[in-house]
Amino acid sequence: MNWLKNDIGFDGWRLDFARGYSPQITKIYMDNTVPNFAVGEVWNSLSYRQDGKPNYNQDSHRNELAGWVRTAGGIVTAFDFTTKGILQQAVLDELWRLKDSNGNPPGMIGILPQNAVTFIDNHDTGSTQNIWPFPSNKIMQGYTYILTHPGIPSIFYDHFFQWGLKEEILKLTAIRRRNAIGPTSRVRILASDSDLYVAMIDEKIIMKIGSRYDVGNLVPQDFHIATSGQDYCVWEKKGAAYIITWSSNL
Repeated sequence: MNWLKNDIGFDGWRLDFARGYSPQITKIYMDNTVPNFAVGEVWNSLSYRQDGKPNYNQDSHRNELAGWVRTAGGIVTAFDFTTKGILQQAVLDELWRLKDSNGNPPGMIGILPQNAVTFIDNHDTGSTQNIWPFPSNKIMQGYTYILTHPGIPSIFYDHFFQWGLKEEILKLTAIRRRNAIGPTSRVRILASDSDLYVAMIDEKIIMKIGSRYDVGNLVPQDFHIATSGQDYCVWEKKGAAYIITWSSNL
């Protein structure tokens, strides 16, 4: 691994099927190679109800991910399968799932966001294997969530290059970068109903997903629409417009 890093030029590792060996082994890899970034695939099933839908409370699932990270030394990150599983069910008019019993995000990003790599799909869950796909007509709602929320969001190659979503996704990444939204950004959930989820992040941006158009008085007058699309919208404070204008002239 050090040969790959030092001689070939790899910066980090994706640890496939990381639940197949002890996290102490992962710690050995991390301690002896010191990568710039590493993420582990610890993919275990969520808990489900008899009707096949996920249980509302997935604390044991996300705690398992956080426990793996800590046992592996606390530096490595993990794919946030908890957030993926909850989010892809929530966008099916069950957006109430996106707030846990303490009023926080219900996935790993709600307890250890700096070590949580969020994603919508990957080569296993989507693409040609399609084992556990995100609803295809809700993809941009998913990206609106992960690209405005804490954690370390990742973008699936297929969605970016093959699905015609590049420009919409780039608008969201620009908003995240422009407002310095990061892994430990603070989320204040303003609404979490079946057809509407609204959250303010770092008091800088407000995002909305869900089929309900009217958000009432949840968006203050000093916020303006930065981007929008089918069942999603992101607002930012009007002061950010100066940054947009300045950046466009670079």
